[in-house]
Amino acid sequence: MEKLHKQEYIEELVAKLSNKVLTEEFECYVYGMDWSPRTVEEIYPPDVVICPKTTEDIVIAVKIAYKYGIPVTVGGGLTGMAGGAVPVYGGIYIDSTTMNGLIEIDVKNQTVRVQAGITLQEINDTLKKYDLWLPHLTESKWSCTIGASIACDNDSTFGMRYGKILNCLLSAQVVTGTGDVLELGHRKAHFTSSGYKLKDLLVGSEGTLCVITQATLKVEPIPDVRLVEMLLLPSMQSAVDLLSSLLKSGLSIEAAHINCKKRLRFYTHAYRNKYGKEPDVPDWAQALLAVTFAGDKEVVYFQREYMLKKSNKFNAQAIEEREIVEGWWTSKHTLRFEPFRQKWPDSQREKKFGAADPGIPPGRLEEFYLKFIDTAEKYDLDILGMNVYLEHPNSLGLSLSCAVFVDYRVQEEVNRFRKYFKELTKTAVEFEGTMSTYMGDTNLKVQNLEYEHGKSTEYMKKIKQIFDPKSIMNPGKKFTTKIEYGRR
Repeated sequence: MEKLHKQEYIEELVAKLSNKVLTEEFECYVYGMDWSPRTVEEIYPPDVVICPKTTEDIVIAVKIAYKYGIPVTVGGGLTGMAGGAVPVYGGIYIDSTTMNGLIEIDVKNQTVRVQAGITLQEINDTLKKYDLWLPHLTESKWSCTIGASIACDNDSTFGMRYGKILNCLLSAQVVTGTGDVLELGHRKAHFTSSGYKLKDLLVGSEGTLCVITQATLKVEPIPDVRLVEMLLLPSMQSAVDLLSSLLKSGLSIEAAHINCKKRLRFYTHAYRNKYGKEPDVPDWAQALLAVTFAGDKEVVYFQREYMLKKSNKFNAQAIEEREIVEGWWTSKHTLRFEPFRQKWPDSQREKKFGAADPGIPPGRLEEFYLKFIDTAEKYDLDILGMNVYLEHPNSLGLSLSCAVFVDYRVQEEVNRFRKYFKELTKTAVEFEGTMSTYMGDTNLKVQNLEYEHGKSTEYMKKIKQIFDPKSIMNPGKKFTTKIEYGRR
């Protein structure tokens, strides 16, 4: 991109969007990274940042980008783990967090309409007074925006009952790569068999098709009571088998998470801060299953007792020390930490959290867990552990977080992490699974996309061409780009 060309499109943005445009280098720099392990040399600031307030602001920015052939990257809270919102080709960055309005709450029909930059926590803070909540909640709910949740298809703490964001998403307003405004979805109806389900294409699209500006979401009544329990089990697979048995019995589980013993240490950060020691876990226990039940008190406590009775057949043992259970739940959901003593960033001061996010068949968890350990050791990485999210309503849909610590100040260690990341995600496909369940493909997995999807990759590219004919929307993500934008 020649300097004159660059200056010309920025001047047009400033003329039309005025103080909603950031052009200083120090202002743009902070948008060149997310939470993925990367060195200082791998930070890619955009050339200019747009802080929109309305859909029309985004239309103006995208039409200028289309006119000049300038890359457009959209971001939210930048808590992504794999660089999905990093503008690797520079160009225009759209900071969606300035579009954080709540447009409508329809209590009778249990829906909410919001701008894409509102955080998950902000939605629920407002809904609470109506005795409603949005059950799609990530651990980063204070910074994760609804637009990012849709674009990344991230995981939720409560996926076991409510599923992922697609189960909540009814309709969305978007701006395509040409600047057209579309409404995709079925308004406030919960499903449709009319037309093609274009709305579903948004989920996991990583901003490569369009900019999500508004969304209509299905919300739920807040349960009266929630109870959290944790069980120790002899293996990761035995935790899956127990869950399968609980579902077969008819129990309604709100949330379920499986941790290996190593990962428990990460999630009991609050416990260590309070007691100055590691939780006492017996040597025989190699996995922990955390389960929540929610609803009327009588029903919740009945289900808990039935679960404990059922678990005896699987050599499971309930954790009796409530501080361990509550410390884990604090880390996972409530986030009520002591000031400056939080898991994030307190556990990240020396090395950074890095993870692969494969999805595998439930019957092969133990086998894949061992593969995760072997692969991390192969690349000499400090193992943080595995967490298994259960993300398909009322069934065994496994989403894995295979986490290690990475010294992001050392390029050689970051490179080893990338090799680990690539190998483990490819291994998931060989296990008849998928290489991503909540991070997306990003630029780290484009080499493996065809390995997983085969010839259908070509059809995906044709879909992108319809929405984004100049390939300006978040280039380099999902597909390798061949268009020269001026820098890589």
